[in-house]
Amino acid sequence: MAPGARRNTERVNLSERIASRIRREGPISFADFQEMALYEEPDGFFASGGGAGRAGRDFVTSPEVGSLFGMLVARYLDKVWQKLGAPDPFVVVEAGAGRGRLAADVLRASPACAPALRYVLVERSARLRDEQRERLTLEPADEALGPFVHGADADDAPQSVPGTGPIVSSLDTVPAISFDGVVIANELLDNLPVHIVERAADGWCEVRVALDDATFVETLVPAPPELSKEADHVAGNVDAPAGARVPVTQAIRGWLERAATMLRRGEVLIVDYADETDGLIQRGSEWLRTYAAHDRGTAPLVAPGMQDITCDVPLGYLRSAAARAGFAVTSETTQVDWLRDLGIDELVAEGTAIWNEGAAKGDLEAIAGRSRAVEAAALTDRSGLGAHKVLTLERRIA
Repeated sequence: MAPGARRNTERVNLSERIASRIRREGPISFADFQEMALYEEPDGFFASGGGAGRAGRDFVTSPEVGSLFGMLVARYLDKVWQKLGAPDPFVVVEAGAGRGRLAADVLRASPACAPALRYVLVERSARLRDEQRERLTLEPADEALGPFVHGADADDAPQSVPGTGPIVSSLDTVPAISFDGVVIANELLDNLPVHIVERAADGWCEVRVALDDATFVETLVPAPPELSKEADHVAGNVDAPAGARVPVTQAIRGWLERAATMLRRGEVLIVDYADETDGLIQRGSEWLRTYAAHDRGTAPLVAPGMQDITCDVPLGYLRSAAARAGFAVTSETTQVDWLRDLGIDELVAEGTAIWNEGAAKGDLEAIAGRSRAVEAAALTDRSGLGAHKVLTLERRIA
């Protein structure tokens, strides 16, 4: 059964569970509604197999365009590895790894860091973790850092065996380890559950989800003190007028705090839809969108489980949350400029040369070379993927 058909048969059960919770607890936060609609097993959108891809999927992310994006991420990983002094192991944790397309393309690019590389995919959906096995050789999760040996003294801490990478494993949550390396969040933060607040004359109100008979509807309640405080971090120096709505993705702060506990030295790479607070306010509620079957979906409260619910990342809040978690923002740019700095034009020219040399034979290498230009056009489209914001956050513990 196709994923869309499966979700259609299970949607009623999910809607009933959400409605039952509202009847039991009263109006729930939009974040709680989104959490259930996207992630609740077995019939949340991602839990039931929805997500990125081409035919039969719901939306396209940069890794799904083709292998070129992964080649450039591999170059970025090599730069960080070299900057850190070529540590072994060099750990990469990809949060929200989906079907493993980015990991597969990074490995296929044969980065210089490969012998030291330990690549850990983190994906909540059991269905998507199963799909990872179709394209990656996964090692047991407890071997994520590779083989270890003990020193001469039996009481010595175990030491990893160098040069045994790349080793790839998959988990349903971030690993409880401390490492030198990179944490990747490619179009992850926009899917973290978001609270929605509205400016009132005397402070902030929270938009909650209630029931009108069997229909999910919005209702406003005074925002709790902690949420109001986080809303102030989102607003920053912007004077939000009465009636203005902004997203408060408190989960971003929690996610960054978890990343900080893992990362001893290295960087967090964030690629996502994002905007400044004044831009979010000017756009009304356009920063909250739904997607299904490669098209815009219906209203966010309609058909839970059948569509993706995504929210532009508020940049001011992201910077604030990063600083509070102990990170320094070391770069902030657009995807098009980030990819050009990594050499996308050079790779396209190389691909064109490969095609010109092998076109007569029509071999796979030549065809792949020709496709680089098409992929690059999509990845650098300033009205699409190229407009994504790319931030790197650095953490160093002496």
